[in-house]
Amino acid sequence: SGLGTRQFSVRMAKATVFSQSAAFLKLLTCRIQRGFQCGSAQQFRRAGRSQWYSTKSKDHKTVEQSDKKKLWLLVIPATTFCLGTWQVFRLQWKLKLIEEMEKKTRQAPVDLPNDIAERLSEMEYRRVRLRGHFDHSRELWMWPRMLNSRMGSSGGRNEPGAHIITPFYCEETGGQVLVNRGWVPKIRMNPETRHQGQVEGHITLTAVVRTSEKRPLFSPENDPEHNHWSYKDVENMAKVAGTEPVLLDADAFTTVPGGPIGGQTRVTLRNEHLQYIFTWYALTLATGYLFTRFWQKAKRR
Repeated sequence: SGLGTRQFSVRMAKATVFSQSAAFLKLLTCRIQRGFQCGSAQQFRRAGRSQWYSTKSKDHKTVEQSDKKKLWLLVIPATTFCLGTWQVFRLQWKLKLIEEMEKKTRQAPVDLPNDIAERLSEMEYRRVRLRGHFDHSRELWMWPRMLNSRMGSSGGRNEPGAHIITPFYCEETGGQVLVNRGWVPKIRMNPETRHQGQVEGHITLTAVVRTSEKRPLFSPENDPEHNHWSYKDVENMAKVAGTEPVLLDADAFTTVPGGPIGGQTRVTLRNEHLQYIFTWYALTLATGYLFTRFWQKAKRR
């Protein structure tokens, strides 16, 4: 019985130790788990705050980089300003060119040079004097044309007509040139209706040197077969009429009763630079204002 009691005590002691060990391990495990959970939460909170600050910093840098990239928009007002300034210089050049052309038409006439065909660009709008006679059998009609308002009677200013271009034998060059005698109304384009104005014999006339022109945008093509010339193509006109490629506009003093009205030279050049100046500078102001507003808004962010 004593041995049995001793064995029972040993078993109970082992059971107690085992139970206490199990309880201690369970408590330790629980605390370790709680510690890990608490640490994970703290780490998560720290990681969250770090990520938020990092994201915010990245967003701010991204916005700044985006704003800097949009600085290229400043190129638009800068470009339009440069174009407007360029048109200012173009306007000054064009006005000076028109003034020089008008000055040439007011200068005293000079004898037609022998080499006029080689000096057309230099002599354009220059008044010249020539002697010879007309060949009315090879007239060219350039139409429709309106009467130059500075010449002739007011009754024909709104009436369509034509310019009568006639070959002229010139003593100075020993050949024939084309002379634009002036304007006639459409009903008198046919030379049979203006016998009185068909000048015969030797004459002296004053004229203005002209050159070819490009076909206007909406102008029809010239039709030599039907003697319909829409614009000045001196080379082809000369081939058809059998003359040198020289065209002269007779001045108003060559006008005779019943004949074409001379002085139809128009010193006009396309001059739209003032409109371009207004357009480009207006775009400069508009785009500059929009860029300023955009940049101020970007700085406030």
